[in-house]
Amino acid sequence: MKISFSNFLIALIPFLSLSACAQYPSVEWQISTAVLASPEEFRAQSTVLGYRENGILEVLRKGTNNMICLADNPETDGFSASSYHSDLEPFMERGRTLKTEGLDFKTIFDIRESEAKSGTLKMPTRATLYVLSGDINAQTQEIENTYLRYVIYIPFATPESTGLPTKPSIPSEPWIMDPGTHRAHIMISPERKKQI
Repeated sequence: MKISFSNFLIALIPFLSLSACAQYPSVEWQISTAVLASPEEFRAQSTVLGYRENGILEVLRKGTNNMICLADNPETDGFSASSYHSDLEPFMERGRTLKTEGLDFKTIFDIRESEAKSGTLKMPTRATLYVLSGDINAQTQEIENTYLRYVIYIPFATPESTGLPTKPSIPSEPWIMDPGTHRAHIMISPERKKQI
């Protein structure tokens, strides 16, 4: 029996779909690794956002406290999870929406800056973001060589209003990034541990 190339492709579609789905880790793994970015006392009750088969970010677990954990995006290299106060979600969600429209960083920055100044984008007085990076062990699926940095959003703050420098002079020194803007935040990047 002769099979046309188009029929061959149609027959492959279910297998291609299964293959695409396989790249997304289980919900359980995403939750267990996403919460590692959060302080231990908040982990069990935090909301977790992650990915299912369709690749769309959604709530994997509804929490009962004010922390939101964001699972690693399997479509990017390496491992990166984050955790932040729920007051930051309007800012975070707006950024994700604009990014799906194909806009670059500067355009997204400018849009959110304008919206924050007009009051259409609600920004917290202050709120913390934790960012955890590392490597995924291919055998155990555990996260290794972890590195945690801290970001404290203080919209429209300046070096003059905080006493913080605009760049660190020593490792782990707090400094202010994007001063005077809606995205002003304190950066604390601990010195990385030397790998043995």
